[in-house]
Amino acid sequence: MASSSPVRHAWRVLLGLLLVTGVLFGINSLGVYVFKDANGGPASSWSPELALDLQGGTQIVLSAETEDGAAPTAEQLDQAAAIIRQRVDASGVAEADITTEGGRNIVVQIPGVADQQTRDRIQSSAQLEFRAVIATTAAATSFVGDDGVETPYPTPDPALESTPSPEPTDGSDIAWATPKLLAEFQAYDCSNPQNDASKGPQDQPLIACDPTGAEKYILGPTELTGTAIDDAVAGRDPQSGAWTVQLTMNADGADAFGKVSTRLNQNRIDGQTPRDRFAFVLDGSVISAPTMNGQILDGRPSISGSFTQETATTLADQLKFGALPLSFAVQSDDTVSATLGTQQLQVGLIAGLIGLALVAIYSLIVYRALGSVIIASIAVMAVLTYIVICILAWRLGFRLSLAGVAGLIVSIGFTADSFIVYFERIRDELRDGKSITSAVEDGWGRARRTIYISKSINILAAVVLYILADSTVKGFAFTLGLTTLIDVMIFVIFTHPVMQLLARTRFFGGGHKLSGLDPDALGAVYRSRSQFRPVATATVGRGAKNARSRGEAERRQTIAERKRAEALAGEPSNKAGSEGDN
Repeated sequence: MASSSPVRHAWRVLLGLLLVTGVLFGINSLGVYVFKDANGGPASSWSPELALDLQGGTQIVLSAETEDGAAPTAEQLDQAAAIIRQRVDASGVAEADITTEGGRNIVVQIPGVADQQTRDRIQSSAQLEFRAVIATTAAATSFVGDDGVETPYPTPDPALESTPSPEPTDGSDIAWATPKLLAEFQAYDCSNPQNDASKGPQDQPLIACDPTGAEKYILGPTELTGTAIDDAVAGRDPQSGAWTVQLTMNADGADAFGKVSTRLNQNRIDGQTPRDRFAFVLDGSVISAPTMNGQILDGRPSISGSFTQETATTLADQLKFGALPLSFAVQSDDTVSATLGTQQLQVGLIAGLIGLALVAIYSLIVYRALGSVIIASIAVMAVLTYIVICILAWRLGFRLSLAGVAGLIVSIGFTADSFIVYFERIRDELRDGKSITSAVEDGWGRARRTIYISKSINILAAVVLYILADSTVKGFAFTLGLTTLIDVMIFVIFTHPVMQLLARTRFFGGGHKLSGLDPDALGAVYRSRSQFRPVATATVGRGAKNARSRGEAERRQTIAERKRAEALAGEPSNKAGSEGDN
């Protein structure tokens, strides 16, 4: 019963591997046949997504605009490029190329066809302003002129008073609503605005609408900006379950917002509606204007509204990465071809196939039939790596670049190295006189520690390279780390269980000459399963083959083994000498 236990364990592990493989293919099948992307197509694919250098994609050129028309500074342009890069990464697009050009432009290149949501992330300046609400009304409010004809959006009289009187004392003061501003408010059409609300002066009141155009507002001057925000996270409200955006403000922002919330809360207590509301204005659009229900002194307000998970996450990402130091106009939006293209991809695949072929030939020459286990392990690893990359392309937006392909090719050698360490440990155990089944188990116990340590170093190197290297090298680091993890998994749940089963077959377990586990060919010199036999005795009358085995055994003996062999070889002669003396 004890001898069959490893066999049962091996079969269970292999069945587990088969189950894991089936689950991975099932997950990707859901993306291919069930889930849809933003354009209505399959969310996933049976082939990996390619990066910009192999596939081509979308190129958006943004031209910087300053208030005075002067050229932006290099620092402003670099900061804007860094923020745009963070936005693109947050949208799940990998291997994007974002560079500055000509002292005024930022060139954004995205693999494949960019969806509208990604375009909005790139082009939006995300200028967040906190403004108090002074007045609200329905956007469709009509106005009846002197002639009795209904005029939905009348032209304001330019002679109307535009200076607040008396002087407003705070951002919620009704004095901001001058006769001219009220007339402009009546004339403001949310569906066809005459001015860009996102470019309104921060020290003046603002007329703005919500994103649907269903309601418009008169808002006071800006009291805080997006620079007050340290972080923004989308999540569900624990009570209502609605999606919200939780803000975390810096020290200055928390102090300023605490004062504003105190004022608005007092307006609520006094019944001064809607001056108890505070509007979050993003690029001139009121995304939310909640009532202030209390003092918020900890700098952690929440933006609530009719959010979905997608819109809340998008807004949180935009706010988290801050407002751009510049405003941008889209200069061009084109489709670009691959910089390396199909030919280079084919060259990389051919290089990988050559590497596989060389590893297979070397394995069969050195390890004979045992080399087939290395080939089978690499094949299983290739299948798992392929399907995992497909899933990562769907769930994380991972795209395979030429650097990533190089990482996959390099991993072939690292993978074969693990199996070679294991097989050499098995052979060492055979040379020590153990049976093949015992050699497999003992070799496994010793080899896995070495492999775990070496693979840990590989993973650490990949992580450091991914964090510190340029974006063009990140693909190499990612695939190298991924394949290293899969390599360890294959070593544990495929290679060792297969060896446990093969060790109990007649071909491998009997030490066939072509199996790669022939004790005689390996130079094994033994008296029994656990005792080392002297080299001199082992080679008596065995011919040239035994001489080769003796040489192999002597080369692999430790100092302790050599001393023991010499002592055993000297025992008979010493005993004979003693008898002769007597």
